[in-house]
Amino acid sequence: MKACRTYAHDGQDGKTLCMNIVELDRISKNYDTKIAVHELSLEIEPGKMFGLLGPNGAGKTSTIRMMIGMTLPDSGTVTLFGQPFTRKSLARVGYLPEERGLYKKMKVREQLLLLGQLHGLNATQAANRTQQWCERLDIAESLDKRTEELSKGMQQKIQFIAALLHDPELMIMDEPFSGLDPVNAVMLQDVLVELKNKGRAVLFSTHRMDQVEKLCDSICLVNNGEAVLAGTVREIKSRYPKNRLRMRFEGDATFLSHPLIAEASHNNDTAEIRLQDGADPQEVVAAAMARARVSYFDVMEPTLEEIFIETVGGKANA
Repeated sequence: MKACRTYAHDGQDGKTLCMNIVELDRISKNYDTKIAVHELSLEIEPGKMFGLLGPNGAGKTSTIRMMIGMTLPDSGTVTLFGQPFTRKSLARVGYLPEERGLYKKMKVREQLLLLGQLHGLNATQAANRTQQWCERLDIAESLDKRTEELSKGMQQKIQFIAALLHDPELMIMDEPFSGLDPVNAVMLQDVLVELKNKGRAVLFSTHRMDQVEKLCDSICLVNNGEAVLAGTVREIKSRYPKNRLRMRFEGDATFLSHPLIAEASHNNDTAEIRLQDGADPQEVVAAAMARARVSYFDVMEPTLEEIFIETVGGKANA
């Protein structure tokens, strides 16, 4: 399923080459008798946001570690920027791990300067970008504080900046919104969308299906180390029937026991309804209007969270 949007020019003959940012081809990883990842393949294009999803223990972290060379696959190949993986390719990658790796006793400014220079920036570049990003994310006033003095959310923003200082072409974000309130989560989301629109590739792993649905172009859902669902968000959702109905009404709610309704929840004046397979939503709406005053209804496709639960429910690793 080769696909890409941007192109690199070969300096030898001027040939135009099509290049994905990431290609994993049937990679596998075993730990003793446990299969962590089994023949997993995926591709990430430039200018796209990709969601790597799955329940706890599904193989997401093992996949990311193989992608950036922390571990080697037992079989299969990892390709970054059109070339087989080498340590040099990491200069073009930004990584935000789920677990923080900040030095608690260091001041924020000193820490970001150090991390920026470790990624190849000179001192002036690191200082300028540190100031710019801290101002952008509203933490400039904390530059001369020690990390341990800051809240969990502030530390998450610092680690987020550290992953972006060297202007990477691929950003790997493992639970990037952990510890953030809604305002700061939106701030980071806006940055990721802006960078995506500039042609950067973003992979993020999260348990927040609402964020995936809002941000990602494509996803790969893994369970027990294998891909169980993959493709664009739009294409995946189109595979499932539009059998959800949201309705706002006043009056008699007995229509919610209609035989075409598989499941319903009723809160104040709003009902969330899942229809039986093949049911005509118009029949349910007509039954509701015969008993109550309906002010609004909408036939909806399933959410990614519902698809996730349906796909891995009862099959997830403990």
